Order: sequence, then C-alpha cells, then structure tokens
Amino acid sequence: MESKRKLVFVCGGSDCKKAGSKILNKEIARELKSSELKGQCKLIKTKCMDFCKSAPVVIVGEFVCKKANLEKVTQQLKKS
Repeated sequence: MESKRKLVFVCGGSDCKKAGSKILNKEIARELKSSELKGQCKLIKTKCMDFCKSAPVVIVGEFVCKKANLEKVTQQLKKS
C-alpha cells in the first residue's frame, strides 16, 4: 500500500551531527509545521546512512540531498 505522506529521512550519524544535522532537523520540522506541506510529510531521524563525506544527508522520497540545507530539502519536497 502506498503512502500519501512524503518520507523525509535525516541522518543522525556522528559526522552529520558535526555538520549540523540536529539543527537542520529542527529547521525542517518547523518548516513542515508552518508551510503548505503541513500534514503531508513524515520526518524520520535515522542512524548513519554511510554518506559521511557528504554530511549532512537528508533523503526525500527517493532523492538523496547531500550537504543538505533547508533550501535544498524544501525545493525537493515541493518537486516530489
């Protein structure tokens, strides 16, 4: 069964944390609550995803955002 909610995975590994994934996770959560994407996405914090040299990493659906920031993630959410 296919979900209507978009899945957003934020890496919580040590390299991603050092690169700011904790802050990015909070920014994405705030954006998802206040924008037109409210109720359409599920934010999931994960363990290391093995993209350490590209930290922080966020996966939106099937797209991998390397060296992610709020703008990249938001753009990808609106595309998918």
